[in-house]
Amino acid sequence: MKKLIALLLALVMVIGLAACGGSATTETKAPVATEAPTQAEAPAETEAAGNTTDLPRDETLYFAGQQWGTVNSWNVIGTNQNNAMALAAGAGYRTTMFETLYMWNVMTGELIGLLADGDYTWNDNMTELSVNLKEAAHWSDGTPVTAADVARTWEIGVEIGNGTGSSYGAFIDSIEATGDKSLVIHCKLDASGAPVNPLKVLDFLELAPIAQAAWIDKVVERCNGDATAILNDPGDDVVWSGPYTKYYSDDQKVVLIRDDNYWGQDASMWGKLPVPKYLAHVIYADNAAGEVALKAGEVDVCQQFIGNIQNLWLEDGLPISTFYDEAPYGVCLTMPTAWYNMNIPVIAENTALRKAIAMAVDYDTIIANAMTNQSPSFSDVPRSLMNPTDGEQALYDHDAVADLQWAGNDIEGAKALLDEAGIVDSDGDGWREWNGEKISLNAVCPNGWTDWQASMEVVAAAGKNIGVEITTLYPEYSIYQTVFVDPDQTEYAIFMWSPDASTPSNPWGRVNQFMGKDYVGIANNWSGNWGQYVNDEAEALIKKIPTTTDTAELKDLYTKLTEIYLTEVPSFSLMYRPSVFHCVNESVWTNFPAGDDGRNIPPADCTDGYGIAALYELELEIGRASCRERV
Repeated sequence: MKKLIALLLALVMVIGLAACGGSATTETKAPVATEAPTQAEAPAETEAAGNTTDLPRDETLYFAGQQWGTVNSWNVIGTNQNNAMALAAGAGYRTTMFETLYMWNVMTGELIGLLADGDYTWNDNMTELSVNLKEAAHWSDGTPVTAADVARTWEIGVEIGNGTGSSYGAFIDSIEATGDKSLVIHCKLDASGAPVNPLKVLDFLELAPIAQAAWIDKVVERCNGDATAILNDPGDDVVWSGPYTKYYSDDQKVVLIRDDNYWGQDASMWGKLPVPKYLAHVIYADNAAGEVALKAGEVDVCQQFIGNIQNLWLEDGLPISTFYDEAPYGVCLTMPTAWYNMNIPVIAENTALRKAIAMAVDYDTIIANAMTNQSPSFSDVPRSLMNPTDGEQALYDHDAVADLQWAGNDIEGAKALLDEAGIVDSDGDGWREWNGEKISLNAVCPNGWTDWQASMEVVAAAGKNIGVEITTLYPEYSIYQTVFVDPDQTEYAIFMWSPDASTPSNPWGRVNQFMGKDYVGIANNWSGNWGQYVNDEAEALIKKIPTTTDTAELKDLYTKLTEIYLTEVPSFSLMYRPSVFHCVNESVWTNFPAGDDGRNIPPADCTDGYGIAALYELELEIGRASCRERV
């Protein structure tokens, strides 16, 4: 029956495709294959105006859940883009328009060369990293991508303090162009002459988009060198190296068009162009509108969270797929976490209180209700500092920390722990006291973040079950974000935020976010350790990891850190969660990545990191049933 329904839907779409395909659409002339387009010849936003409502359906891949407002800028070195279609950091930098040196594959833990040719190499003491660039790589104006472009991208980032400069300035000293297509990254060194952190240098390789040096200099000149002006330049004349460029954008839609002169069709890279000519994102008012469009086949790739996603095919019979056919349906790479505020004495001075609350939380309810089972349970993937990927789970000794684990919903165990610590209800009012005063905490997350709010209600219920008063508070995000980033704040006792997902520096980067001293006392702390926990033993272990290459030693370090974390409980993760929710409607396009297809293309919206490989393998679904059968 499901296959029949999918077939009927596909036939309906054929009719729609015929109608769309028959529309007259004014297009920019494709550049000749042997000659790169100039800036003037490249597809322009003004040329597309008025035509985008008639994008041919069989040439357009539609997205939802990436773009939630009008594009502010195309400035690859700026900070005001609000441009998720071309610029975004997810499970690897979005590589549609602007490219990085390498792409990160979260499925394999590999860095795959994009602009870079082959593997990077370290010198013996890991103070210098060498990279070569692909000979074929060129900019949209026909000029080659060079090592000087990489070096200038780094320099401008430091000069104006953009994301690249602020994220990697503490770890990279300089980038030297040693030839037209060869470069050396010089690490910042500590007092002993050792590199500060080679792992963060690897993050630069896959998260820093490379800009053309000549274009950077043009922007600097027209902004008179003013950093603020450079950061806010609209970048309308930007030069790109990726397979797509801007075509049209307004407050309703953002469209990218394929650059048919893209260098990546060279045999040294993809060997062909991506299949869709257009990438389009309608700016939906909310998740509900995006979900309606997905169900109707108006959206092909959807990033947003959809509760009980399995019902779309099991009950509604729609040709909709997720990366995995069964729960959790996606690759979970983040751990939304409840952080204890160590500025509050009753929390900071009572490990038993912290662990008791964590033990009493009913995580299965959170996973079933807030996440609609789109998360593995902590029974399936024991609690640690690691994501539930095979690669990260192998990095610590599960048996060594088994006795420190807690199952959740252990009310009696939590009560016993508090009783043993002397945190008791002495006046019989049902609430426990500390130093003669009732313990009263709040549990906080942004208003409207419904899955997080549902999770915090479970935390509050856990407190009630063990005699600890926890009230929920849901401020608007504009308020929330100004409070939780203050390292001295005492307004939030237990509050939610997510550590980093998957990058070359993880899990070290995530461990550092959970317990590292680097973030203690930093004003406007967006970076990590939001609860301001300090443990000198943990800090020493964290500092050793970036320069440790022995596998057995690394496992020992991560195991000891996990022991500290489970013993001290400075925070507790409430669920595993995909960094990118990925579901697709296969009524128009098919052959999307799937977890069991052997291709190891990650579920990253066909745009992030190595996820862009999906665009080169898509097929049109015309007149046939959905390519994937559900059981």
